[in-house]
Amino acid sequence: MSDILVVTTDEVANARIARVIGTVFGTSIRSRSALGNAFGNMRAAFGGGQSGYVKLMNDTRAEAISALKEQAAASGANAVVAMRFDSGEFDSGRGQSMAEITAYGTAVILEPIG
Repeated sequence: MSDILVVTTDEVANARIARVIGTVFGTSIRSRSALGNAFGNMRAAFGGGQSGYVKLMNDTRAEAISALKEQAAASGANAVVAMRFDSGEFDSGRGQSMAEITAYGTAVILEPIG
């Protein structure tokens, strides 16, 4: 999947979009452990950085992009243009907070110019 180019722009320098395949997306949902949440809540009460939550969000984004690339490759694309993220958080119903991130964009076939 690493050969799938993913960009946030609508165009790619020195390439043209030969064919638009369509919308692709990848979603990842992750949660911290109950212990991680407890320490995070304690840290929030006293102020300071939330490195555990930063790692959670970065890992969740990376998983979403990986899933996006898988869907693009399965559709025959070699690139995804106009990639964006959508994110949210929800409660699992047992007091466990979950982070959800979806990466989405347009799967295309790029050809080099010239």
